[in-house]
Amino acid sequence: MALAEDLERIAGAAAETGAVSGVIATEPSPGVRVYVCAFEEPGPGPTWLALDDEAHPVLDRRRVRDAVSIAALCEVAEETAFPGDLDELRAQLVALRISEAPEGIEEAEAAARELQHALGAPPQLASPGRLDEIGAAARRLEIALDPTVASPFTTAMRSATAVADALWADVESAYRGPLQ
Repeated sequence: MALAEDLERIAGAAAETGAVSGVIATEPSPGVRVYVCAFEEPGPGPTWLALDDEAHPVLDRRRVRDAVSIAALCEVAEETAFPGDLDELRAQLVALRISEAPEGIEEAEAAARELQHALGAPPQLASPGRLDEIGAAARRLEIALDPTVASPFTTAMRSATAVADALWADVESAYRGPLQ
C-alpha cells in the first residue's frame, strides 16, 4: 500500500476520536511504523495520539518519543538542507556550465539533483535512513558549491535536538492517552 493510502487509512481511524489536523508517518526503527496524529482542539494547541500500523493507539512512551523525535529531525533536515529553491539553483548551474564551464560544475549539478531527489515530494516517511540520505546529499551539495565553507546544514542539525525536545514536550503534555 502506498504511503498516501496509509496516511488516509490512519487519518480515517484517528478521526473516530476527533478532528484530525495532521498525520506524520514515521519509521523510527526498520519495519516499525508509528503515525503521529495531531487533533484540532479548542484551547492553546493540538492534542496528540500515535497510532501503529494497525491503527491501534501507541501508549509506550519510548515508542512515541522516538516517532516524534525522528519526525522533528526529518522536518528540520528538509527545511535546512538547502536555503533556497533547488529548481532555481539547478537552472543557474546549467546556465553557468553553458556560459563559463567552470571546473566542478558537473559535480555541483549532480549534487543538486541528488538532494532534490532525496527531498522528494510529500508525503514522505520520516526515518533515520531518510535523515541520513538528506544529510549526505546536503553535504555533497555544500562541498560542490564551496568546499571551504563550514556546513550550514550541520550547524542547523546540531540545534535540531532542541526542536525535537520541544515537540516532544508538547506531545507528552497533550497526549490523548496514558503513556507508560
